This record gives sequence, structure tokens and C-alpha cells, in this order.
Amino acid sequence: MPKDERFDRMERTEWIDMSRIHGTQVFVAGAGALGNEVVKNLVLAGFRDITVADPDTVERSNLSRCVLFREESVGRNKAEVIAETAAELYSGCRITPIPDLIQRTDLSRFGVLIGCLDSISARLHLNAHARFFGIPYVDGATDGFRGKMQTVFPKGPCLECGMNTTHLDALHRTFSCIPGETVKDPVILSSGITTTAVIAAMCVREVLKIVCGRADLCVPGVSYYDGISGRTEVLETGFRKGCPHHEGEMSE
Repeated sequence: MPKDERFDRMERTEWIDMSRIHGTQVFVAGAGALGNEVVKNLVLAGFRDITVADPDTVERSNLSRCVLFREESVGRNKAEVIAETAAELYSGCRITPIPDLIQRTDLSRFGVLIGCLDSISARLHLNAHARFFGIPYVDGATDGFRGKMQTVFPKGPCLECGMNTTHLDALHRTFSCIPGETVKDPVILSSGITTTAVIAAMCVREVLKIVCGRADLCVPGVSYYDGISGRTEVLETGFRKGCPHHEGEMSE
């Protein structure tokens, strides 16, 4: 039987292991602009078992920023739309939509968690469960031409370790990209398709390293991307004294 050459270019990278990629269950939290790009990249990279969760519906303002949404998607649940359209890219992939809050999702069975969220409280929920279940967590966020990415490992500094009082003050605020959307204490962020593409690529690249057994290649800290200057800077993180997830592990 002839070899399937679909992933030939990927396999030319010596540490890429397609059997691990095919066999890993990935959870994506958030199906907005960043979530669209992340799922698209995961599918093209060969992941075959992807779950995506989001309770929101598609708005017209999403169409210019979300590669997997269509005109006829407006009014439908984002996760369900992504599950249908992303599957068209690779028939060997199974995408399971969860049209609900991540707080109601059992995360214990996944090999990697990816956060594409606009809520700090939801991101901390993923962070806490990743720590509890011992699952690597890749967190991405964007705002206009700026973005950030952080990989959190079970035994390393977590997302909450790097948060300050400003983050905690915004804990229960939802940052929306949809003008006029009614949310509690709404903050409407600008959104650029180039930034989401860059941050999504950075997130999935880290996932590939983790899944293929090369976590040693992962970026050690928070990557900050500035699309105006074209610069990416890495801020190393450490355990924060008082972080509830690291009792007995804090360093000065």
C-alpha cells in the first residue's frame, strides 16, 4: 500500500512524530478569532481528535476575522460551526463541539489544553484544572496588533503566577470583540487578523513540541508579540509567593 504523503513535509522535521499527533486528544477553549486559527492549524497539522468549547453564537462582525465561519453561520453556535467547517480540511479528523461553558466540561481526558479566551476567570479555570490533572496548557491572547502566548507545565510556574493586581481587578470582566454586545462590564477590544494568525501559530507550534516529546524546545516564559515593530520578547516567569497552586514550591 503506498504511503500517505499528506504529512510528508511535516515528517521531514526530524522530531515530528505523526503517530503521537494523530493519537493526542486536544481541547480548545474558545471559538472566536484565535480559536478559529488554532483549530485550523491543528487540523492541518494532523491532529485527529479535537474538542472545541464555546457557548457563544456567530455574529456578522466575526466573519472578517474567523476563517472557519461563513455567512450562513450567523446566529449558530461557534463551536458547532467550527466542527463542521474544519472537518472539511481533513476527513480523518474528528472535531467534537461543546456549545457550553468550559466550567461544565470534564478536562481530565485530554493530552493538551489550549486557551483562546476573552475572560480572565475562564483562563484561570483552565489553568487550575491543567495543574490539578497534570496536563500541559498553552494560553494565547490578542489585542489589536499585540498578542501573547504562554506554555504552562504541571510542575512549572502557572498562569496565575504571572498575574498582578490589574489582572485580578479584571477577573470577572468579559472582553468582547463585538461592538454593542451586552456583557457585564463590557470591554470591546480591537482585533487584527494578522495578530491572531501569528499567536495561533505560536500556540500550535508549542503543542507540537509537547506532543512529540520535545518539551525541552518550548519557550520558557511568556512570549509578547508586537505586530507594529515586528518584535517578540520573552519574559521568563517564576513561582509567585502566595499562588494557591504552588504551596511549598515558591521561590523568591
